Amino acid sequence: MSEYASAVVLAAPSGTGKTTLARRLVEDSNDYVFSVSATTRKPRDPERDGIDYHFVDRPRFEAMVAAGELAEWAEVHGRLYGTPRAQLDRAAERGVHVILDIDVQGALQLRASVPGTKLIFVLPPDVGTLLFRLRGRGTEAPAEVARRLESALEELQAVENFDYVVVNDDLERCLGAIRGIVSGEVHAMGPDAVEHDVEAFRAEIRRVLTEDFAAYTNVTS
Repeated sequence: MSEYASAVVLAAPSGTGKTTLARRLVEDSNDYVFSVSATTRKPRDPERDGIDYHFVDRPRFEAMVAAGELAEWAEVHGRLYGTPRAQLDRAAERGVHVILDIDVQGALQLRASVPGTKLIFVLPPDVGTLLFRLRGRGTEAPAEVARRLESALEELQAVENFDYVVVNDDLERCLGAIRGIVSGEVHAMGPDAVEHDVEAFRAEIRRVLTEDFAAYTNVTS
């Protein structure tokens, strides 16, 4: 990456709104470009290959890993996701910031392989909002929603490894905070400032899973 460009990772539990944030950053400014991940999952309507994701089968994805074509990759919910290294190189040549909507595993991998990467963890305002967004999609069965909440328990444990934390309680305010972090103009919260809130989140998720989703999952964390 050039000294004027950054790889900016937005990571969050599913349903927090990180994809919406990433797309708005790119749509509102020519200083940002969206990284299109490769994935083995099937496209959802109206997703398009090469625009939303590079949809590939597992053998092709594994070949990309073996060839060193991915800057990071991870398996999430049984599907493989990864960031093509060529996209980062092209953005660096243009001097623009690359916005990556990836999971926490991939975020930590990317920071190790791409110096200067900014890791931003996005929190929902509360667990009720997170649950509403997951159910509001209308594409996941209760068992899938429960599984995503279980994943959120693990993902929230990774907050301490991130550089910055923002809360998506208001879209425009959250976007402003992210832009400020990237430009260096905003002194955002670090993980230590939200440690208590994160533990409260995890406790509430465990309660919801136990009381609302006991028929679909067994929680051990």
